[in-house]
Amino acid sequence: MKYIKHLAVCLMGLISILYLLNIGVGIIELIPDNIPFLGNLDEAAAALLLINCLAYFGLDLRNLFSARKPKDPFIDV
Repeated sequence: MKYIKHLAVCLMGLISILYLLNIGVGIIELIPDNIPFLGNLDEAAAALLLINCLAYFGLDLRNLFSARKPKDPFIDV
């Protein structure tokens, strides 16, 4: 069962990579890009899916641009 979950997450990550690479040359799109404010939602969803798939496998990029400084392990608060 664990392998099926790993395979499903891997396939979702691969699909999101292929969607972001735009191999359909703009023909295959969920939401057309020429709709104002809504046109890029499908790319944002694919990027979010890819980031979460990478976090599942241990490469956590979700806090890459956070403003918080990392905790110093030598100082107890």
